[in-house]
Amino acid sequence: MEKANFLYPRSQYRGPFSPQLLAFNANLQEFTQKANYICALQTSGKMSAQKAFAELQDLWMQLERSQEGLGIGN
Repeated sequence: MEKANFLYPRSQYRGPFSPQLLAFNANLQEFTQKANYICALQTSGKMSAQKAFAELQDLWMQLERSQEGLGIGN
């Protein structure tokens, strides 16, 4: 459990509560963790810049679909 907390830290949600906002916050935290890993892989030379860019674009699109699906920002 300690290793999982280190590798996948979660921050407490702060702000006005609604189930949609809580779900989007979880999706946003997952996005940032994956983006950090992609950046680290690219910086260390284990992933090309083009591949990293494509992966980040895909992650961003997933986050946008999540926002739209949850009806946030409308």
